[in-house]
Amino acid sequence: MSDEKAGQPGTSGGTARKHTALPKAQILIEALPWLTRHNGKVVVIKFGGNAMIDEELKAAFAQDVVFLRQAGLKPVVVHGGGPQINAQLDKQGLVSEFKAGLRVTTPEAMDVVRMVLAGHVQRELVGLLNQHGPLAVGMTGEDARTIIATKHSPQIDGEAIDIGRVGEITSIDTGAIEALLADGRIPVISSIAGSADDHHVYNVNADTAAAALAAALGAETLMVLTDVEGLYADWPHSDEVISKLTVSELEKLLPELSSGMVPKMEGCLHAVRNGVNTARVLDGRVQHSILLEIFTDSGIGTMVVPDHQSGGTE
Repeated sequence: MSDEKAGQPGTSGGTARKHTALPKAQILIEALPWLTRHNGKVVVIKFGGNAMIDEELKAAFAQDVVFLRQAGLKPVVVHGGGPQINAQLDKQGLVSEFKAGLRVTTPEAMDVVRMVLAGHVQRELVGLLNQHGPLAVGMTGEDARTIIATKHSPQIDGEAIDIGRVGEITSIDTGAIEALLADGRIPVISSIAGSADDHHVYNVNADTAAAALAAALGAETLMVLTDVEGLYADWPHSDEVISKLTVSELEKLLPELSSGMVPKMEGCLHAVRNGVNTARVLDGRVQHSILLEIFTDSGIGTMVVPDHQSGGTE
């Protein structure tokens, strides 16, 4: 009895059934060269902006990070927590004050910063990641003396000002992070530093901390989530995003950037200057922006590359 007569589809003269899942296969195939390229590489991701507040974006971020881990990459997450810190300071009747773009951090405010970052934001993120398996481990820059800082005194009009317990990173020890990565874990690091010269704990900018860690770990890429599409070519006159630029091109643009973008782009500059292959600023308001950027041909944000990569594609 032939296949056709038995009610089975035959092999001759018929057409292959159109599978609705075929686009999924095509997406996976497009990702293949990127998966191969990044396999076994460290990727440092700075978690911030709306992605930290919106529940759906938080869940999507956790899925992306776990996907990277399961796809053979070694993600490291660094986070701040500006909105959450502001809310807690308000609740305690403490004023949020900023000078030179940095939070004035009194000893009382530092207690709040430490509690919010390590006790709330980090724990929530670790919990979201661990819904997918026993993967994430939370730590702060204090742990194992991973991030060491000294007191930062920025200058306004040529005069140094005191902004309290705000730290300038002096050294990074990656030993604890590398041990976690070797064990297949996902380190989640709060941007708090131990002291180089006194017994204080310091609040450090999360963009700066992520860049310093990416450089020290020899990461393949640094990804910074923010609340804009990327670096605009001529803001506010145009919303065209610069998709790729070199460190030299970025250096020229830095003086013209808005204060909020400066630490992010300075971080990208520092990372790439110190051996990180690419640094990217992404729109964290877009679900799965990390996967779109790292595993597609087009990407969605702004990528900073070394000067020798000025031509062609990544």
